Formats: sequence, C-alpha cells, structure tokens
Amino acid sequence: MVADNSTPIIPFIVRTSNIAKELIQTAANHNVSVHSLDFRVLEVQTLSLMTAEAKTDSDEWAELSESDINEITNELYLNPKFELKQIYEVEIFSIEKAGKLDHIDLSIAGNATLCKIYLTIKLGSELIYDETFEKDFFELIMKKKLRANLMIGIFDSMMRSNLAEFIAKIKVNGIYHVDRQERFVVGEGLEPIATVDDALIIHYDKKQNALDDEGRVDYANRGYIIGVVANDLLIEYIKPQEGTSGRNCRGEFITTKEPLVRNEPSFTLGGNVERDENDARIEFRAKVGGYVTFEGGMYDIKTEMDVTEISFRSTGSIDTQLDSDVSINVKEKDPLKDAIGTGMEVTVNVINIDGNIGADAKVTAHKAVVEGQVHNSATITADELTINVHKGKAYGKEIHVTRLEHGSVVGEKVTIAQATGGIVNAQEIDVELLGSHTKLTASRRIEIQKLQGGENVLTIDPLLNESAEFLEDEQSLMIEVKKVIHDVGKELEGYEETMKKTAPAYEDIKRKLINYKNNGIKIPIAYVEKYKQFQEFKKKLDSLRKEYQDKLDHYAFISGRHRALQDEIFEARVINHDRWHNYNEIIFKLIDPPVDITFFPPDNTEGGIYGLHVDDDGVFSIKVLLK
Repeated sequence: MVADNSTPIIPFIVRTSNIAKELIQTAANHNVSVHSLDFRVLEVQTLSLMTAEAKTDSDEWAELSESDINEITNELYLNPKFELKQIYEVEIFSIEKAGKLDHIDLSIAGNATLCKIYLTIKLGSELIYDETFEKDFFELIMKKKLRANLMIGIFDSMMRSNLAEFIAKIKVNGIYHVDRQERFVVGEGLEPIATVDDALIIHYDKKQNALDDEGRVDYANRGYIIGVVANDLLIEYIKPQEGTSGRNCRGEFITTKEPLVRNEPSFTLGGNVERDENDARIEFRAKVGGYVTFEGGMYDIKTEMDVTEISFRSTGSIDTQLDSDVSINVKEKDPLKDAIGTGMEVTVNVINIDGNIGADAKVTAHKAVVEGQVHNSATITADELTINVHKGKAYGKEIHVTRLEHGSVVGEKVTIAQATGGIVNAQEIDVELLGSHTKLTASRRIEIQKLQGGENVLTIDPLLNESAEFLEDEQSLMIEVKKVIHDVGKELEGYEETMKKTAPAYEDIKRKLINYKNNGIKIPIAYVEKYKQFQEFKKKLDSLRKEYQDKLDHYAFISGRHRALQDEIFEARVINHDRWHNYNEIIFKLIDPPVDITFFPPDNTEGGIYGLHVDDDGVFSIKVLLK
C-alpha cells in the first residue's frame, strides 16, 4: 500500500460482501488509485443457508458463531444445498502514511480451484519484531485475503500453527532477513476430485513413426511389425470415474461434470492376449512374446511372419526386440535383388533370409540364416549364424560360412567351408578349404583340412578376447599391489619386532592384573594404562597382519590370471592336414615377454600339428608336435 498525493477521501463505513469490489468502486467514484485506499474491518458476519429444492426469496440466512463454524462437517460442506457467505462492515479511508509492515513483500495466491491458499514472503524481505508484530502480521494477511475475496475465520484453522515456527524465528532474532522465498498454507477448503473421462490407450504402437535425432519422423523405421514380450501391456482402457464435489475458500460449492463415455473397447481377443480388469481400468497384455496383429477386429500375438523383402518401400526397418520370440522369413531369392534392402536395420529373435543382404544393412538376431550373400558394407550379428557367401562383417558365437570372400568374422567358434580372403577372429577356427590372403586369429585352435593358396597368416593370440587397455590396467595394478605389499610388509616387520621385545612385559602385567583381581587388591592405574596400550598395539598388529595377507592374496589372484593367460598359449594349436603351398606364416603372440614368435612353413612340405615350445635356455620357438 502506498500513500497518494491526491486529496484524501472522507472515511466512510460500508457493509459489503465483496471488499475488493467496494474498494474499486470507491477509487472510481473519487478518481483515486485503488492502491491509495485501505480499510479497517469493524465486524464480520458469517451466514449460512440450507436451500430447498427450489430457491425462494423467503429463504433466510442464519448467522454462524465461531463455535458453529467449527462444528460444520465435511458432509455439510459437500451438500450442494448448503450455502455460505460473509458480510463485512468496514471503514474505508485514504492511506496517508506507510504502515509498519508495508515494506514486507508478501502475496496471497491459491491453486486453480482456490481450495488451497498460500502466503508467499519474497526473498529479501525484512521483518522486525515488536510487541504488536503478531497482531499486525495476521491483520495484514487477513486484509490480503479479503482483497482476494477470500473468506476469513473459516477454512483457515491451520494458519496460525503453520506460521508459528516462522514467527518464532522473527521473535528470537528481532530482525529477520528472508534469505529464500517462504511459502505457507493459510487456507484450505475441500478439494474436488476431478471427473475421469474414459480413454483407450494403445501402448504397443508407441514405436511407430518414431522421431529421429533431429525430431523428424523416421519413415525408414515406421513399425511394420511391432514386437512384444510376454506380459507387455498392449492396450489400456481407463474406465470413466465420477468426480467428487468440493468447496473452496470463498465458500463456493464446486460441482464436477459427468464423465464422458465414448471409447469402450469393441474389439475381441485372440488366445495370446489376456484381459486384466480392476475398478479403474482394463489392461490387455501379451501372454507370449511375438508381434501384435489386428485382423477382423481381433487383437492377437503371432510369432512367425513371411515377407517378400525388407526394404524402405515395402516395410521399412524392423525392430521387434531380441527377446520377443518373433521369427521372420524373407523370401526374395533373386540373386540380382536384395532380400534385405540398402540401409535397412532388422532386429529380431530368428531370421531366415533366402536371398542377399544389401549395402549398409544391419541385421541383429539370436539366430540367423543367410542363403544368399552379405554385401561388403553390411553387418550381421547373431549368436547362431549361418551364411552362404560372406563379404561383409559378421559377429556371433557359433558361425558357419560356406564361402568367405574378403569379409570379416568375429565369433567364439567359426567354421568356414571355403576361404578366399578375409579376416577371422575366434577362439576356435575350422577351415575346410583355405585359399589365399586370409588372416586367421584364434586363442585356442586353428584347423585346416585342405590348403590351396598362400599369403595366409595364422595367429595364436591368448589375448584375442582381452583388450590392450585391460592388459595394461592389470599390469599397472600388479605393480601397485606389489608396492603396497612392500610398504605394509615393512611396517609389519617393525611391529613384529616391537611385539617380540615387549611380549614378556605384557605377559607379566597380565599376570599381575589377574592376581590383583583374584585377591581383591586395588589395581594400580599405571598397570591398567599399560595394559590398554598393549591391547591397542596388538589390535594394530593383527590389523596389519590381515592387510598384508589380503594384499598377498590379491596379488596372487592377479598374477595367477596373468600366468593363466600366458599358459594358454602352450595349449593352443595350429593344425594343417594338407601340405603347405606358397608363402604362409604362423605366429604365436606371447604376453610376457610381449613378442611374436613366427614360423614360415617351407613350400610343399607336409603339414602337421604346430605348437609353442620353450627350451631349457628359455628360447621360444614354433615346432611340429605331430605330423
């Protein structure tokens, strides 16, 4: 509130049910700012009325006392025939000087229904306590509420208790600076519960028309089929729920609308979709993994699908989740066409491809069969993988390739019928017919049935499945643990030596303490202190012994794993059942020392079983163990 330089109005008394409206009207009548006017409450009357079915002029309002207000039940508040109003007798006058609390930046606001009213005191406000502070403060709140046309003395029984701690802080400090915004509930009516209209929510198709990284619709991934797993929520029907009425802090009764019902399920369910219903909703869930179908008004889950091709034009990319138990059969066999089109991405549990995988395509599955060829820029990943002609990248556990043509293969166990160039990394590699320019790297075994070409590199690498970073970290850890063992050992050695020297004195004091205790003799303080020192020393010694042993065990574990990896190379084998032709190279990669042991089998010599050998002088070489 601010003082106005215009001529003050003559104070007058008025009875009104809306003080805010009265202030605005007074300001307009006297041509002054409404902010230059203030009022003083002289009397408040709270009135109630219980109307009949049809409201008439003869209905009489009854005045309520404070005790009457306290006895109003929620049931009565929620009766639409029960009405409330307040009449205020106030004196309106011009503000000629600022009030004591006008410098406080506070406001009154409510939620959307005005069933909860908040007092907010802004950051930076300064409150000064004096003997009339509480009276003035609550009067200020009352006026703020009345200016907002809110009732007072009703719906606000919690106000004083909610503000008690805040006022106590002001009282204790004398001057209180608000260093963060403070908010308190100073009024609370009966909040209505909103009506719920019925709704049908389709959950399973949320991946359709997914957005790309730039927020645009990704038409290449438009959800041709949608995979689900068992118990996935497919569809949800929200039942209509009638709301409950309320009453706000203006005393107004709040009615709720009737719920709209326009989405009741009209579809039927197949055997693989189950219905789960409660009072609020109906859920339709998948009984099994698969993909969702909607045919003839019926939802169901199927597991196998035949398509001619997977391409941008026909299906777009397909992502059915690996664990959704979907099998796709792609039927396009024409060698001049792609069964999986350029740039397509397919994720599915099982896929059988009768034809080719095109450029830049990506296929991910648990099990995959490719009867055609994999393009050199395509990638296929599957636990169980069978490929006819492979030119791209393949990743899996057990992989079978009929013809490898300069593609790359990474797996656990790889079998290749014919290799005419490419790169293979696996734990075990079997090649029926090895041509030329192929790099085979295994951690356990490479076996070749027939060799026709040359320029092949056969490598045994025990760290094939371990990263260089892991090996470096492990070596660093071994050095670090070794240093800790040295430092702890040195400290332990000192403690052991001290314990050895002090043990007799410790035992002597221990015997004396037992003797004093058994004979009821008062124990000297010095002996007790000395005994405690021995106990603390022994506790520290035991802790060091445990730490030292733990570090030794840790080092043994790390170095043991390191040695085990090195030892594996002595069990690894390169086996050639044919004669050697042209130039070929065998490599065994050592860990410690980190060197490559190489062997070049002479042209036209008999093959055999090759392994790593170390002689009495520690010199490593590759030898024929058995021909």
